[in-house]
Amino acid sequence: MALFTTRVELHNAKTSEDYDTLHKAMEKEGFWRTIQLSGETTVYHLPTAEYNYSGKVETSAVLELAKKAATKTGKTFSVLVTKADGRRYWYNLPVVKKAVTS
Repeated sequence: MALFTTRVELHNAKTSEDYDTLHKAMEKEGFWRTIQLSGETTVYHLPTAEYNYSGKVETSAVLELAKKAATKTGKTFSVLVTKADGRRYWYNLPVVKKAVTS
């Protein structure tokens, strides 16, 4: 299965409720807002309005799912989808769940 990172920017979003609507709609389309390394247990929050998606689909299909979700906000928007063809790196993302150590 391929992994995709998707960024959605809502134009003229006035409140955090606009993004709350987006987050719920993206989740319904199969996106999630966390990231972790394969084999690791520590989970990190992605930056605001960035999402992960995994599936046996083309990048264009992920774009269509994101557009469908973003339309639910009633705002105009921009979307960028990138297929992750290798290991992804990040810095200073907030931890959702720390690894359990024994």
